[in-house]
Amino acid sequence: MKDIDCWIYKSPKKDEMYIYLARKDDFECVPELLRNGFGSPEFVMQLTLCKERKLAREDVRQVMNNLQSQGYHLQMPPRIEPDLYHGG
Repeated sequence: MKDIDCWIYKSPKKDEMYIYLARKDDFECVPELLRNGFGSPEFVMQLTLCKERKLAREDVRQVMNNLQSQGYHLQMPPRIEPDLYHGG
C-alpha cells in the first residue's frame, strides 16, 4: 500500500468527529446526509499516511482503505463509559 495524502476536518456540531479526505476540500464524495449532520467543516491539518504510521484513535490501514475506496473516512467521537468512574 503506497503513502496517501489526506486532509482532516473537524465538525463544529459534534465534538471529536472528523472527516479525512483524499482530496483537499473535496466533499462531493461524502454522502449528503453525512455532510448535513457534520456541519460546516473546519480544516485541522494535512497528513501523509503510510501503513507504519500510528494514529491516535484510528487504524491507519482502515483509514487508507476508506480514502482509496470512497474518498473519505469518518472518525466518530469516542464512546464515553460513565461506569468507569465510580468515585472509589
